[in-house]
Amino acid sequence: MINQQKIALLTDSCADIPQALVRRYDIYVVPLKLIFSDGEYADGVDITPTEVYRRLPQEIPKTTLPGGDMVEQAFARIKQAGYTKVLAINLSGGLSGTRNLVRLIGEQTVGLEVVSFDTLSGSLGIGMTVIQAARWIEEGWTWTELLRAMPALIRDTHVFFCVDTLEYLQKGGRIGKIAAVAGTLLQIKPIISFTPEGELINVAKIRGRKAAMQKMVQLATALVPRGVPFNLAVAHGDSLAELKEIREMAQKSLPDHLHLMEGEIDCTLGAYVGPHLLGVGVQMLSDAMNAAGKELEQR
Repeated sequence: MINQQKIALLTDSCADIPQALVRRYDIYVVPLKLIFSDGEYADGVDITPTEVYRRLPQEIPKTTLPGGDMVEQAFARIKQAGYTKVLAINLSGGLSGTRNLVRLIGEQTVGLEVVSFDTLSGSLGIGMTVIQAARWIEEGWTWTELLRAMPALIRDTHVFFCVDTLEYLQKGGRIGKIAAVAGTLLQIKPIISFTPEGELINVAKIRGRKAAMQKMVQLATALVPRGVPFNLAVAHGDSLAELKEIREMAQKSLPDHLHLMEGEIDCTLGAYVGPHLLGVGVQMLSDAMNAAGKELEQR
């Protein structure tokens, strides 16, 4: 349903937003593409993460930007629906040119005012930001208030991921600032986050899966100042049973979260990191609300 401000939200398939929330907030999602030897697939449209994981041992796909035509079609649908403004919130420019593509096409789209933001993040980092913007739109925030809030919201959004191996990141050329991690036989698990420039970096190397999960929750908890309103998010890639476990850990350590988002890693990021990923994210709201001139509720 169109909001009174006529502001639409556009993101990409790496946002990992549950479909129920995509539908509730009328979010427009453009899919990135995966290229296997037998053809090209649209992320989340023609192929599922489970299918990607099944194929990874035989072939690591190339990943590429959404087609320009798909972005143009998304803007056309937004116009047709009656929106006049678009907040575009996309995958880190340190990993993909998707945000730049959306920005350029948005600038050329007649009849829409489009402002594009680089989340400098991926998965939960994008999804939490899009959904928080959707809540604010639903609450009646103005276009100006949203634009003032977004830089602080992005800056105060932090995600951590635990992967089984760096093999896929290395083979896919997405290693960024991640140092090699020795010790596969010792069950050393790297914990990955994003630099302020939106590149991947490993922030810890932990022995054992359970200890790595606990460490991610500790890292996230340490970022949340006492009394500050915040959102919490968890995600998995081919690890549904462990998602419940890390969600319970995170909720126990951070019981005062305003909202909890659960996501499943998309095909593109799944191809980057491989199966058995777990993630935790936190997003503080105080600075963003202050930037927009909004009152904070006392907690």
